[in-house]
Amino acid sequence: MAKVKEILGDLQRDSFVELLSKLIGESKYVQNNPPELIPEEDRVVKHVLDSLLPLSTTTGGGPLILNHVTYFPGRGNLIVEYPGTSPDKILSFVGCHMDVVTANPNDWDFDPFTLSIDGDKLRGRGTTDCLGHVALVTELFRKLGETKPSLKSSVVAVFIANEENSAITGVGVDALVKDGLLNKLKKGPLFWIDTADKQPCIGTGGMIPWKLHVTGKLFHSGLAHKAINPLELAMDALKEIQSRFYEDFPPHPQEQIYGFATASTMKPTQWSYPGGGINQIPGECTISGDVRLTPFYNVKDVVTKLQEYVDDINLNIHKLETRGPVSKYVLPDDDLRGSLTLTFDEANSGVACDLNSRGYHVLCKATEEVVGHVKPYSITGSLPLIRELQDEGFDVQTAGYGLMATYHAQNEYCLFTDMSQGYRVFASIIAQLEED
Repeated sequence: MAKVKEILGDLQRDSFVELLSKLIGESKYVQNNPPELIPEEDRVVKHVLDSLLPLSTTTGGGPLILNHVTYFPGRGNLIVEYPGTSPDKILSFVGCHMDVVTANPNDWDFDPFTLSIDGDKLRGRGTTDCLGHVALVTELFRKLGETKPSLKSSVVAVFIANEENSAITGVGVDALVKDGLLNKLKKGPLFWIDTADKQPCIGTGGMIPWKLHVTGKLFHSGLAHKAINPLELAMDALKEIQSRFYEDFPPHPQEQIYGFATASTMKPTQWSYPGGGINQIPGECTISGDVRLTPFYNVKDVVTKLQEYVDDINLNIHKLETRGPVSKYVLPDDDLRGSLTLTFDEANSGVACDLNSRGYHVLCKATEEVVGHVKPYSITGSLPLIRELQDEGFDVQTAGYGLMATYHAQNEYCLFTDMSQGYRVFASIIAQLEED
């Protein structure tokens, strides 16, 4: 084990920063916010290829096998393999995505689209999520290609397009899986490198975006007894829906084992109405929100239950608690009833990583060895792509070496020391799996 780690050494700051500077220089062009902004991930692929092609079987006579796979013009994926001697031993680093979320330079203290350095801080859009990881894994494979250690295990990296917009399909890792290009990665642990804070992330949440449209009766607020106030109806109905949700989906015992910071939640986040004067009760409104679901509950079950709650409230709306002596959700004289309509946007499920897998154990040991402690954590943030991989039979483990505090944030940065530790974690993982 020591020999492999000695060969791979430490992350070379000058080389890493030079590559990261080129990648951050492309971040303006890989912002993912369609239809206005369609990322051109091949701009990032070019720099990775510039580093690795001289060490490839393609042009350089080196050991690296490169496969540039494109499903949409300008939006490529890149699979890199350092082949081992045993066809049944493999490990992979996947999830380093080449698109980023948007950045408005007017809101930043520095140019988000140019790498700037402040001591240990490497600043710019994508440094944490996820171009910093692209540079990190590229540097690992550059070193493998240069030093050519004799390994039983094949080591594979998959740099992907289109992680930041799950509504678009057929461009990135989902298409690679569908085409069978990643099938052999099922033979060993798959490390998804796109989280943060240097610890194993062992659980993520599912997300169910919902909208509750409420119809009442518009009327002058001085004659409230002639109105059905949709704002009041929305509040009372949502309170009833939430009460039933938390009864049916309470904190799950597994959440403590996995260290989830929060149990499943169902809550509003936005409220809209058509407008009008302050003296007018509107005729309708819409509350939007989401369910964040720990992976020990089924998304389809939750959607079914939420619809059942709404159907029951509509049927028995005359029984729903109202507000004040003239508040009503049924107007018999007008033959009018308030009503609720629940709709959902695309939902996705969370992940509970396999805590008994060899991949998990080597990740934990490597983290403790390099970082000094290991404290796996779980969040109800959503990473839909890794659940899809898990469902396809991949042993998915997740980690990352950016900073959670700067994820999708203004003034994004990572720390070189964190990335350097990530490099040594990767070297330790490879070394440990060589002992099997």
